[in-house]
Amino acid sequence: MERKTDSRTVPRRSTRPGGPAGHGEGASPGIADRARGALLGLAVGDALGAPAENMRPSEIRRRWGRVTGFVSDDPAGTDDTEYAIFSGLLLARHGSALTVSHVERAWHHWIADLDEGPFRGAGFSERGTLENLRRGLAAPISAQHRHAWSDGLAMRAAPFGVFAAGRPVEAARLVAVDGRVSHEGEGIYGGQAVAAGVAAAMVGAGPASVVAAALSVVPMDSWTARSLRRAVTAAQRSYPDRPTGERAVRSAVVIGGYPWTDLAPEAVGLAFGAFTAARGDFRTAVLTAVNMGRDADTTAAVAGALAGALHGISAIPEEWASAIGPVRGSCLPSMRGYHVLDIAELLTPDDADDARSAPPGTAAEPPGPAGLSEHEQAEGVRAVPATAPGATR
Repeated sequence: MERKTDSRTVPRRSTRPGGPAGHGEGASPGIADRARGALLGLAVGDALGAPAENMRPSEIRRRWGRVTGFVSDDPAGTDDTEYAIFSGLLLARHGSALTVSHVERAWHHWIADLDEGPFRGAGFSERGTLENLRRGLAAPISAQHRHAWSDGLAMRAAPFGVFAAGRPVEAARLVAVDGRVSHEGEGIYGGQAVAAGVAAAMVGAGPASVVAAALSVVPMDSWTARSLRRAVTAAQRSYPDRPTGERAVRSAVVIGGYPWTDLAPEAVGLAFGAFTAARGDFRTAVLTAVNMGRDADTTAAVAGALAGALHGISAIPEEWASAIGPVRGSCLPSMRGYHVLDIAELLTPDDADDARSAPPGTAAEPPGPAGLSEHEQAEGVRAVPATAPGATR
């Protein structure tokens, strides 16, 4: 089945294929396979973590003991997956030419200007952005609200790492263009760290190099960088059991007593800590993130994207992968019916394995705080009708 957008065709799946193209035993996965792993890994982590969102580990233990798989009879992704699809479609249309104007027009056309549903499950940053856009404010003013430091950009950052495989600095630049509409400061840095980490994992960089790529694109004295370093340092130590290690990672970054769990520096630190503690193993990474609680759907989604990009789709347990269907549009009605594997296909052209085989440039200079070129910052916003964000580039 296909969806038409702007006179172009975007592939659309009604269910996940039972046996997507993978890689042979012992062989290194290709770019397309890693892209499927990254975005399906995001969706799986989101669905696994959703029931534990905003919980403390003690609450998780009282309710389920230890989460080892889906605890819902009807697992589904949240706003994390739906916003990642939205950003992936926008990126697939514009590629490296993406500008703040493109992003703002898409937010208006596909979210803010639609009188559909309550956007159920959207985070504070998204709600603040929508309110500003609906009041007629433009980027970057649209991002000036009380929650511009949230993990709402980090949760949708993985597609940028998929697109810019092996190019962490480019991934960080592009995700900052996207984030300019909805985030500032630490909220931008969180998205950049995730996008750069996924970009490095997409070409087989090991866990340490993935972390190095993430740190290379954010200011070293930022809250995000400090949180990430503390989490990874704690995760690298030896512990008598996994719960003890999870407590150590949590203690390294969680702001005790703070009521909201969507702090970008905290969520990104927990996700990279889970990924590091698991040594990149997919199952261990996402379950570690889930069992640490807090913003569990986002932390597990990010950990799943990192591990899925590193090992490819075959690393995702089949019983988890097969449970992921097209998104339901519970938060973004305009995204209803898209599958994350559609986005992986759009972001990886047929010649991706040949075109993106260079090793990741983790030592490159990081972009500026907003990750925007002078041209993009000066371009401003033009009030013209948006077209569908999807279609191939």
